[in-house]
Amino acid sequence: MASFLFMAISLLYLMVLQCTIEGRLLSLSKPDINDAAAYARWLVSQNSWGVLNTISEDLGGAPFGNVVSFSDGLPSKGAGVPYFYLTTLDPTAANALKDQRSSLAISEFPIGTCGNIDPENPSCAKITLTGKLKLVDGGCKEAEFARSALFTKHPEMMDWPKDHNFQVYKLVIEDIFLINWFGGPKPLTVDQYLNWKKNKLSFSS
Repeated sequence: MASFLFMAISLLYLMVLQCTIEGRLLSLSKPDINDAAAYARWLVSQNSWGVLNTISEDLGGAPFGNVVSFSDGLPSKGAGVPYFYLTTLDPTAANALKDQRSSLAISEFPIGTCGNIDPENPSCAKITLTGKLKLVDGGCKEAEFARSALFTKHPEMMDWPKDHNFQVYKLVIEDIFLINWFGGPKPLTVDQYLNWKKNKLSFSS
């Protein structure tokens, strides 16, 4: 009986561990692949990092891609806008202060819901958010919200060196490229993406 109880507790622990990333409970059930807005918001909310691309003057205007952590809000309350905690000691933030044009590429693969298929397989979703990477005023309410979202998802950020002057940045989205199945990208406007919950409620009423 004791051994059975131990096995049951161990199994439950492993299930919780698999469904959690850095203290954030994941929603592993995918939205309908035909609901592009819901799928895009789920993909951004469930991820914790991506490749952020900026324009580098030092590289003659070539794109510079960098792995960065991000958050779009508190658990289960993501708003769709990615926030970052960056320092100008790193090229990404320094680039953005000179040229705000940026894009964030995110894959479904790190979530663990793609199975054994290749990350490039179209059924393993990918999204690229393109727009402007902007510094958020550190004293405003938006920065307070962003820090709460980032530190909840990435607790160690709170202990990063103060003399590195990490600051909050956000990606102001202007275009969305989403693939979550064969047949090319899904049509999706920024308005549909950002107002997904509002639109969902209006359609169901």
